[in-house]
Amino acid sequence: MRIEIFREEVKDWLAENCGKGARGPGQFPSGSTKIKIEDKDTRLWLDRMAEKGWTVPQWPKEYGGGGLTAEEHGVLVEEMNAIQARTPLMGMGISMLGPTLLEYATEAQKQRHLPRIARGEVAWCQGYSEPGAGSDLASLNTKAVDKGDYFEINGQKIWTSGAQFADWMFALVRTDPDVPKHEGISFILLPMDQPGITIKPIRLISGTSPFCETFFDNARADKNDLIGQLNHGWGIGKRLLQHERSGQGGLGAGGGRRALQVAPGRLQNIAKEYMGETDAGQIADAAARDQVIRHNMNSHAFRLTQQRVGQENRSGKTLGDTTSIFKVYGSSLARDAANMQVALRGSQGYGWEGNGFSAAELEATRTWLGSRAITIYGGTNEIQFNIISKRVLGLPD
Repeated sequence: MRIEIFREEVKDWLAENCGKGARGPGQFPSGSTKIKIEDKDTRLWLDRMAEKGWTVPQWPKEYGGGGLTAEEHGVLVEEMNAIQARTPLMGMGISMLGPTLLEYATEAQKQRHLPRIARGEVAWCQGYSEPGAGSDLASLNTKAVDKGDYFEINGQKIWTSGAQFADWMFALVRTDPDVPKHEGISFILLPMDQPGITIKPIRLISGTSPFCETFFDNARADKNDLIGQLNHGWGIGKRLLQHERSGQGGLGAGGGRRALQVAPGRLQNIAKEYMGETDAGQIADAAARDQVIRHNMNSHAFRLTQQRVGQENRSGKTLGDTTSIFKVYGSSLARDAANMQVALRGSQGYGWEGNGFSAAELEATRTWLGSRAITIYGGTNEIQFNIISKRVLGLPD
């Protein structure tokens, strides 16, 4: 009964506060001070949700959150979906760093960073991978040297998503080179707008540049922004990856990234548009019909599994190594959906430019090319299989 009362309250509040410009396709604010929010409804939607604490519904209220239970958060998501309300705020701050700070940061660090994240006043990027430290992340060489009240940082990170738009970075750095590689690593926060940081966007095959190279030449990180103990950042860094994979698998409590699945009915509509339909309303091509049905069944089963796990996880906290299962399956579904969206269009699905292709067709091509990275970022599927084998199933090395 209580949850149904809450549902009605949510419906009424959304109807009053979510304007038309914040529904359906549109901008997803990241909190970046470098990206202007163009639409007034989108701006108002972010402000009202932040005031309500619903940009991060399950965070404690004292840090800008809504203090909702996992069940209440589920209701909020359902009612937002019902009116096609866009997620008011996205980014690594709420999906990855925020949950990590809630677990490991001091009270002063939480008060300094979490409310700004919740209000959408700052965008974050991740400084993990390096040219010689990708899947073997513990081999990282970016160094942070103690200079009294700050760390001096020198080195390079790569595949830094959104670095050109980020205000701050969370990073793993080497603070003791004379111990085994998994030791001597620290987790630090640092501002991006400083003289010692150079950012070079990487142009991808999709034509976009979501990833960057980031160079550190005597950059600075304040000692107050060391998270956890010096030389003990590896465990914190791994926990953050679990939060990332949880979000990619659709289990995140913060809201973060959009789900890695196409909307129900999308593939059927594409197939019917390009292949025709029978008098009974089915996709005309039998092979394509079977392919779409199988994908939709798998997607629906995955969503039900997400819901079940969410209901069973009453604490609302990010799961441990089992997040790798959801990351593998969710990223594989997203990759397959991107493949199908171009394949179902035939030759019209592979256009790059020109008047012979619609905007939707050109976007599908770029999405398909960009989707090549889905099973790589956040830890490759191969790495996830190793985690599942060792830490979930308990198999020997």
